[in-house]
Amino acid sequence: MTARNDRVDVLIIGSGASGAAVAWSLAETRMKILCLEQGDWMKPTDFPSNGRDWEARRYSDFDLSPNRRGRDTDYPVNDDNSLMKVANFNGVGGGTILYTAHFPRMHPSDFRTRSLDGVADDWPVDYRTLEPFFAENDRMMGVSGLAGDPGVPPRAPPMPPVPLGRTGMAYARAMNKLGWHWWPSDTTVATTEYEGRAACINLGHCTPGCAQGAKASTDITYWPAAIRAGVELRTRCRVREITTDEHGMAAGAIYYDADGVERFQPAEVVILACNGIGTPRLLLNSASARFPNGLANSSGLVGKNLMLHPWPQVRGYVDAELDGDRAPMTVLWSKQFYETDPARDFVRGYTLQFARGTGVVNEAVTSAAIGMLPWGQDHHRAYRRLLYHRLQIGIACEDLPEEHNRVTLDPVLKDSHGIPAPRIDYAISENTRRMMEHGIARATEILDAAGATNLYTSRTILNSPGHLLGTARMGNDPERSVVNAWGRSHDVRNLFIVDGSIWVTSGGVNPTSTIQALALYIADSMKRRLATLFD
Repeated sequence: MTARNDRVDVLIIGSGASGAAVAWSLAETRMKILCLEQGDWMKPTDFPSNGRDWEARRYSDFDLSPNRRGRDTDYPVNDDNSLMKVANFNGVGGGTILYTAHFPRMHPSDFRTRSLDGVADDWPVDYRTLEPFFAENDRMMGVSGLAGDPGVPPRAPPMPPVPLGRTGMAYARAMNKLGWHWWPSDTTVATTEYEGRAACINLGHCTPGCAQGAKASTDITYWPAAIRAGVELRTRCRVREITTDEHGMAAGAIYYDADGVERFQPAEVVILACNGIGTPRLLLNSASARFPNGLANSSGLVGKNLMLHPWPQVRGYVDAELDGDRAPMTVLWSKQFYETDPARDFVRGYTLQFARGTGVVNEAVTSAAIGMLPWGQDHHRAYRRLLYHRLQIGIACEDLPEEHNRVTLDPVLKDSHGIPAPRIDYAISENTRRMMEHGIARATEILDAAGATNLYTSRTILNSPGHLLGTARMGNDPERSVVNAWGRSHDVRNLFIVDGSIWVTSGGVNPTSTIQALALYIADSMKRRLATLFD
């Protein structure tokens, strides 16, 4: 174990999806690698799915929002000026602790939106470059899926897909009736025994942590392998700022340890893996005389171009009893409307995600809130027609980058160590609003084809999905990007970023698979350039 204040070769900040992947990949170099994580190791025995109150805890200590969750390892976020709210998790595994394990990849077209559609910018990397890293990540995380999907590039998931169940079959029949594409979802829920993980036994909704260990989170996939290879992971370490030396190179990080003591950790290389909110917050808070507008921010783009994936949902109820929460939530996807169609009044597209229902408490709370579940004499009769009869389709809309959607430092709100909290300013674009309405109309058609009634549309799903992207974008032009094509800061040659903040566009998919593939690609690029890493 590294003695406190001993210089390390590589300092990684954040132990979530990207931090774990880059730590594991770099471990083979035998460099001295340390990761600082502000949260704790998660105990499977503490996950809500161990108890009968698991649904209630989704709205308290396992809420998606740090503002509602309020753990001492969290930091507050001022998202008052954003229709969509921030979702994250601080702990070993980061957001993979609370994600739904839906695991699509970006499409080849997502990396070329300027060339294909005249919007946003092309990425400096393409799908073909990332393809071997997607495959490597599929093996490490353990992906369940079905090869042969005509709607996505070829891939070979190592486990069979989650069974369709009653709910999946209802969706499939409706999609077949309409003649539209559907396919079993890729997920990181184990459907067979895999690398020490037992298969899913349907304990309940996957989001508030999987006590069974069937859902892949990086605390049980990447981190055990990285630690065996010599990486050190130090928890309850809240980083305040990245310091620089007289040459403008990153010198290390100032952080508060578990006892609240301020410490300095020197390093030869610093890698940020703090997500699309935490990374710009840390860079902006690392301003100095040499970097008055924030570290690595000569472009002025740190914190700008925030993308959150607006996610309307349409639900309805059928007569037949379905699976409810008695299986993994994600079951099917459709890429029917993913690519740009000139006949539509918006560019780019979206994924339709077909979910199972929900638990007994959530069904009651959400249905009562919209007037679908009355109080009084008719309450129980109405509830029996709702519980385990729900179909619900989410529309994962591509969110194009706009500089006014941004993360800044709040002038008043601070965390428990006095570090300025992030402030979010975000508005949904007109292109995305038109995309949302198109998706809502298609989802409505599907539910009609499934025979559903009592349809209800939510256009603003707060805290869902919580995809934090684009605030330190990658690119070849230092005036139009924060890091280069392999994640190195244009301004600070020993500073790298590997999380979702480096995204140029957002695609219309959940980002975890692509975030991790990018982290593995950046680690590989670093290993190939070790002799000339700072040139």
